[in-house]
Amino acid sequence: MGFISLQSWSRGASTSVHLLRPVGPNPKLYDASRAVQAAKFYTGFKFDVRASSSRKSLKKLRRESQQGKDITRRNVTEDEEEVAQVSSPKFKEAQVDTSTSNDSIDVVAPRDKVLQACTATSGLMAALGLIIRKASHVASTEGLPVLDCSTDIPFGFETWHLGLIAGIVVFISSSRFLLLKSWPDFAESSETANQQILTSLEPLDYLLVAILPGISEEMLFRGALMPLFGTNWNSIVGVGLIFGLLHLGSGRKYSFAVWASIVGIVYGYAAVLSASLLVPMASHALNNLVGGLLWRYSSKLKSLE
Repeated sequence: MGFISLQSWSRGASTSVHLLRPVGPNPKLYDASRAVQAAKFYTGFKFDVRASSSRKSLKKLRRESQQGKDITRRNVTEDEEEVAQVSSPKFKEAQVDTSTSNDSIDVVAPRDKVLQACTATSGLMAALGLIIRKASHVASTEGLPVLDCSTDIPFGFETWHLGLIAGIVVFISSSRFLLLKSWPDFAESSETANQQILTSLEPLDYLLVAILPGISEEMLFRGALMPLFGTNWNSIVGVGLIFGLLHLGSGRKYSFAVWASIVGIVYGYAAVLSASLLVPMASHALNNLVGGLLWRYSSKLKSLE
């Protein structure tokens, strides 16, 4: 039995392919070297596949890495553009304008809210004042050591009270005007409070927000609290200071509280001098009305300039 080979096994057994075919009458007999050579051939082929696959994976990794770099550069460029836009003067001006407009919107209270708050607050203060006056009258009648508020400051009225009311209105309105011109902090507080409360009101609404607080606040402070502690200077000043402190808030600073305290003292003295609660009530309501109308008129003039 013999075999025909294209290349000698001894010259290139590790890398050559031997094509073996049977020559003799028995084709089933093979050289053992054929199996060894075939195994080495297929092993080398598999190695080549892995190498090719590795080269493809390396190319894919390089391509993905390059794409990642491009995306990173693009994101950095977009971030830089966004930072540049935010830091630009035009963008900052737009932001300032937006915040300013929002603040101005928040400052102005809606008309219905102003009227509801004015009515509710005035009703509560008036009711509290009436309760204190009635309770003090009952306690005094029963012999308790409590001053009768209803007899010390009654609702009496005489003709000369008209002159007193007019004088108080002129004095307080002119003093307010001078302070608005000479005291910037007071002017800012007054303007902020007026913008918040009066901007959304109709002309006839000014009567409501002037008269209701004038009546209810005087009922509580000069008609109940002040006579409860006595009709003397200590009570006049003490209740006046409380009246002023309660006017803080809604954009009004301590300068406005100082002014309100002085006005409260003037109303208290007028109530004791006239022995009538109607005098401070009328003076307070008229001063509110005059101040509101003057502010509305001056605001219209500023808007036309």
